[in-house]
Amino acid sequence: MATVIPSLSTIRGMTPGERRLGQRLESLLEDDYTVWYDIPLGRQRRYPDYIILHPGRGLLFLEVKDWKLDTLKRLTPRDAEIHTQQGLKTVSNPLEQARQYALVAINRLQRDPHLMQTDGRFKGKLCFLWGYGVVFPNITRKQWNEAIDEVDQELVLPAHRLICKDEMTATADPEMFQGRLWGMFEYAFGEKLTLPQIDRIRWQPFPEIRINAPQQNLFGGGYQDEDPVGGETNEGKELVIPDIVRVMDLQQEQLAKSMGDGHRVIHGVAGSGKTLILGYRCLHLAQAVTKPILVLCFNITLAARLRSFIAEKGIEEKVQVHHFHEWCGLQRRTYNVDLIQGAAPHWEREVETVIQAVDKDQIPRAQYSAVMIDEGHDFEQEWLKLIVQMIDPDTNSLLLLYDDAQSIYKKRSLKFPLSSAGIEARGRTTILKLNYRNTREILSFAYGFAKDFLQEQDADDDHIPLIAPEVAGTSGPQPQFRKFDSFNDEAHYIARCVKKWHQGGQPLNGIAVVYARHWQAAVIKKSLTCVGIPCAWVRGKSEKKAYDSSAEMVALLTRQSSKGLEFDTVVLAGLGGLREEIDRRGHEVRLLYIGMTRARQRLLVVSSDHNWFTNKLHRGSASTL
Repeated sequence: MATVIPSLSTIRGMTPGERRLGQRLESLLEDDYTVWYDIPLGRQRRYPDYIILHPGRGLLFLEVKDWKLDTLKRLTPRDAEIHTQQGLKTVSNPLEQARQYALVAINRLQRDPHLMQTDGRFKGKLCFLWGYGVVFPNITRKQWNEAIDEVDQELVLPAHRLICKDEMTATADPEMFQGRLWGMFEYAFGEKLTLPQIDRIRWQPFPEIRINAPQQNLFGGGYQDEDPVGGETNEGKELVIPDIVRVMDLQQEQLAKSMGDGHRVIHGVAGSGKTLILGYRCLHLAQAVTKPILVLCFNITLAARLRSFIAEKGIEEKVQVHHFHEWCGLQRRTYNVDLIQGAAPHWEREVETVIQAVDKDQIPRAQYSAVMIDEGHDFEQEWLKLIVQMIDPDTNSLLLLYDDAQSIYKKRSLKFPLSSAGIEARGRTTILKLNYRNTREILSFAYGFAKDFLQEQDADDDHIPLIAPEVAGTSGPQPQFRKFDSFNDEAHYIARCVKKWHQGGQPLNGIAVVYARHWQAAVIKKSLTCVGIPCAWVRGKSEKKAYDSSAEMVALLTRQSSKGLEFDTVVLAGLGGLREEIDRRGHEVRLLYIGMTRARQRLLVVSSDHNWFTNKLHRGSASTL
């Protein structure tokens, strides 16, 4: 069965013929086919009805017309005259329409040298086939042949470029149906596409699925591009195509584009791409909303990273990003509500003030077209109740992302039915088990270390139990564990390692040192400075809010502040300063698990004391130096 993006069950507004073809493509094509429906291409946002990708076949673009034979009055190579309820109307010939859509994508793909033939007869051509065609779901082949003779067909719509009603039935032979599709190509050459080549093909026409690639405007501009349909240019903004591209995987892309309306809950393991999906959702909704979109998280540092992420997508004017307590303070000040008095901490009183003010109509409800919540596992029930009221009921758009394994607060961790907070989760929850961030070795080590404290909980009516991550990433070096006689020795070793990695080509902003106690960070910072390594010590609220992940500096941050972030290399330091009482171990292990899973490629764990945690690491799978 082919992967169809978006899922057919979530698409509204399809014509009957488009839906019928989608069902046939899904059921009659094999698992290695990917099919996109109505996805915009190019700066002019052209919408081909279907794009089909197969690693051994190439790309095919299809235009579907629900015309009946008596609908069509005249057809020329360029246009068609059809009967409509408003009278006669002149439209493009659907074959020419499909060809122009194809050229938008192909012209872009030809700019990528990694997708071009480098030798042989077809040197300088794309390394895969591409074609285009038309589907008439309401006209049989016999009707078509009787209406238009063979000579005229070759001029206006050749027989091999057309699939008719009787050739796409539910009982159609899969091989014959696929033969019709690939008969739309003019020639054959090339070898089977590799996975990196497929990623490059997806990277070019679909800018919204790119990872860590800047976008100059909301819908993937930034190309020096002449649109073959409109003839317009976008001079001086040529896109630089990287040698290595990163894109959402197909499951992530399908989920992001199939989310539909209403409340949606995504339960994903660390590194499963939850934030990517949040970004795409914001990008999608920002096209049409009138009220702003609100993105909330718990971690101040993550809020800063999300703010940069939204800015990269070019939608910062429509999307507001805050950590929860910052947002509460902003609401209270915006609507001039006095802070309630009491002995509770300031942040608790701030939240309670906003809750009471909403109940008294001092702060308005329905302020946002949509709300996205990252780190939902760290939100309390009353917080979620408050946030749900902020959604405009006309749109009722909510996305909640969470991972119980990364919860570090016992009284939260979503230990309540989501329905009790007003979240309609039943039948709207998706589980993401695949971890794409970490190497196989890092994930195996981190989960092996922490699994005894990541127990599955019973599921209630709408709550999904904690899930174990599955590896989807590549292999890499084994995590390393090193023990020292003193913390000064530990800090000096970290500084030497960072300097060596940087001299070997590792960007400093791809390295993080994650520590347990602030006094440890001061020592580490001094050691880094002594060897000429600049670092951003992300400790106070102001430093967290100002954190810039693009600055060429090593990040020095706590395990709590590292939540939601990722780095090529992570040093997990200061284990000797952890409290090892039995009732504290679970909390500390979860924090260590978070720190370990920030590492994409390299993980180094260091300590200068014997305790329960270092003994457990000695028994683990990390290499001990």
